[in-house]
Amino acid sequence: MDKTVRRYYQQKQKQKEIEQELSDLRNQILAYLTEQEAGELEIGSHKVKIVVQERKEFDENKLYEALPDPELWRMLSKPDTSKIASLLKLNVISEERIKDTYATKTVRLLQVDKK
Repeated sequence: MDKTVRRYYQQKQKQKEIEQELSDLRNQILAYLTEQEAGELEIGSHKVKIVVQERKEFDENKLYEALPDPELWRMLSKPDTSKIASLLKLNVISEERIKDTYATKTVRLLQVDKK
């Protein structure tokens, strides 16, 4: 078991190093695309593009006020964007009812594909 625990620790350390390197590389690529004023480029044998997404970040207090029904609040328990999206899709709640309970955040994702 000692060998397994040691191996696990080593792998977690490698994972941290890889995640840090990926973050650094991502930032370099995003900086290059920004410098080139491009949202998409072909670089060597890869296609690189920035995918922009908007994510809602809910204010728990405002959402609670907008959803006074304890049953609805219990279904959410904590603002969970996917659960809220499901309730909207099922027409359990309306977009109008929760419109002032969140802020929209724009997120830039990097997508790299092989040509």
